[in-house]
Amino acid sequence: MVSSKWPAPAKLNLFLHIIGQRPDGYHLLQTAFQFIELADEIDFTILDSGKVKRSSVLEGVAVTDDLVIKAAHALKEKTGCKLGVDIKVHKKIPIGGGLGGGSSDAATTLVALNELWGCRLPSEELVTMGLSLGADVPIFIHSQASWAEGIGEDLMPIEPEESIYLVIYPGCSVVTAKVFSADDLTRNTTTITIRDFLERGGINDCETVVRKQYKEVKNAMDWLARFAHARLTGTGACIFASFSDFQEASVVKDQLPDKWQGYIVKGMNSSPLLERLAIERTRE
Repeated sequence: MVSSKWPAPAKLNLFLHIIGQRPDGYHLLQTAFQFIELADEIDFTILDSGKVKRSSVLEGVAVTDDLVIKAAHALKEKTGCKLGVDIKVHKKIPIGGGLGGGSSDAATTLVALNELWGCRLPSEELVTMGLSLGADVPIFIHSQASWAEGIGEDLMPIEPEESIYLVIYPGCSVVTAKVFSADDLTRNTTTITIRDFLERGGINDCETVVRKQYKEVKNAMDWLARFAHARLTGTGACIFASFSDFQEASVVKDQLPDKWQGYIVKGMNSSPLLERLAIERTRE
């Protein structure tokens, strides 16, 4: 059986505050996640052999390191499922851009195989498995725009404006661990409320460090700031700005230097993964 075109949407961090650090080194955050219309697509071929394989090739990502493979093995181990799968990822989200592509792929794999293998675990158990794969995986399983605290696992649904964004990938990959280990990273930002954010927004505490460590990001942010309020998503490398409509964003994108990639997308407070799951269930 082949089940195709499962979406794995990208996300934006609309702000990112670092409010402390735990004794184990993990940083305590406040952030808001929103999905965007840029998405990978994943095809699953269910195998009777029990083997977990990847037929797609991801440059620089070994099969054993691929989060979709790890997600499939985690679900098999949890449920004892005897079926296997051949996974093919059609990448559209830039790797290492801070848009959560790898985490989203893992989340879609858990949600899809939970259905296709007939495991039917509750979403809370999928979230627990997802968190072991990466801090951003739970948000993609929840599939709702969310306010996040803790290390990113404490989620509450929110409804920010679904804006039109121009997202720019400046062609470099940011090493998140390098950013969070920087001595000059702000780690004591005052906490805010959801209402504070929805009314006044927030900042990204990683921006100063990333601009200093990655010249490509700095140059892209300075360029975009000529047209709109430029923001960093997560630790980057992607940056973004909101515009009043598609046409206004297109005018700016048309001026984008050839060395950068640009995407005009709409923000989404509900993930297309929910719709795809509903479609699958109507086929049963």
